This record gives sequence, C-alpha cells and structure tokens, in this order.
Amino acid sequence: MSPDPLRRELGGFLRAVREHTAPADVGLSAGARRRTPGLRREEVAALSGVSIAWYTWLEQGRVAVSRQVLDSVCRVLRMDPGSRRHALELAGYHEETAPPADRDHLRRLIDPWPGTPSLILDERLDIDGWNPAYRDMVLDLSKVTRERRNLLLLLVGELRDAVPDWARLARGLYGQFRTGADRRPDDPRVRDIRGLLAAERPDLAHWWECRSVADFTPTTVEVRGVPMTLSLLRPVGAADASVLVHTSTGGEARHE
Repeated sequence: MSPDPLRRELGGFLRAVREHTAPADVGLSAGARRRTPGLRREEVAALSGVSIAWYTWLEQGRVAVSRQVLDSVCRVLRMDPGSRRHALELAGYHEETAPPADRDHLRRLIDPWPGTPSLILDERLDIDGWNPAYRDMVLDLSKVTRERRNLLLLLVGELRDAVPDWARLARGLYGQFRTGADRRPDDPRVRDIRGLLAAERPDLAHWWECRSVADFTPTTVEVRGVPMTLSLLRPVGAADASVLVHTSTGGEARHE
C-alpha cells in the first residue's frame, strides 16, 4: 500500500530535520567515521525509545504515530515551536479549527491606511486583496493576471526590480508557503505555484527540497527606493488569512 500523502510529507520533514541536527546538539560525539553531519536513524530511534525498523517506517510514511511518540521525536530533533507544530499537524494533531477570516472586513480595515501598503494573503501566499496605498506605491495588481497574484511569483517576476533584496524576502516567505503547502499535498493551486516558480527560477528548486518551514518574521527591505519594514499580521481566531503590512522607515517613494 502506498504511503498516505500527509504521512509521506511528515516522513520527509523528519528526515530533513534529522539530517540537519548535529550529533553534538543531542550530546553525541560526531566521530571520525561519520559520513554526514546529521544524526543517523538509529540514533534518533534509540533516543526516542522506538525501534530502528519502526522509525525507518515512520520516515518512509508507512506507519501512523501517536502524539506522545512524535513529541519525543521532536524533542530529540531539537525542533523549534514552529517546526514542532508543523510536524504535529502533518500527523493529524491539529489545533482547534478556526473559522475562515472575514476578508471583506479585512479590506475595509486596510483601505483607509494612507502610506501603508498592505496585502491580504491566504496560506498559499495568494493575494486576496490590497489597499490603494499598495496600488499607488508598489504595484497595481489589477493589471496582474489572477494566476500570478501570488507574493512569491511577484517577487521572482514583476517585483524583482522594485525589491533589490527580493531573494532574501522570498526565502523568508517560502518557509511560510511550505508550511501551508505540506498540509495540502494534493492542492492543485500549490502545484501550479510550484510549477510556475520552477519554470521561472529553476535555480531556486533547492528551497523546496530542503523542506524548511518557518513563520515569517518582520524584516526590512527596500521597495522602490523606500526602506520598509514588512510585518505579517494574523486576525484573531482565523488561520486562513493574514495581512502583510509595509511600514515606511524613512525616505520618499518613487512612483512609476
């Protein structure tokens, strides 16, 4: 029987984290004959209190895992809170389901913000709305096809010249995209975004392969010559939408 898609994603994620966890992080000696810098499967299995065979099946997506055992594996792999939450959700241990965000309310909220370009994003980083400040100061999204109204696609395409440090910003957002994508392995829109990114920037394919997940943290980049701090705000009680706010830190905008 073929592995369940979410189990397969969980196994791949655990393998990637294991391969990037140094033996010294868990109190083991690297040893002169170790071929890779990460932990071996047998080491993770022993420290987690499971057999090497069962742990191998876990990484292969062939077995279900209890929350208690997965918590133990996460501790062994020294996962940060975001990575641990991601692993638990891939295993089916979700937090209480939140209602969908009221996007009309979010649009009414951001529309009057003068000088503060803002976007409404879903979990795929697709753009569900923008305010007049974003249209005037960054990009008129009404002139962008719906297929391309995704923040990652814009950063590797339409916004590349406007954001000189686009690669660093895109890398920070990619971890957030991967978090949502892993929960929906059969989502056709996720496949479309990945396909467009691969076609336009094949040199970034390793981002997907490394399986890095992360919450976006505030960062400052130059947008059309203006230093701006980008912050991602999440409505209370809604998990399917966020607002990306651009706050100017000084300077004057160059309108195009």
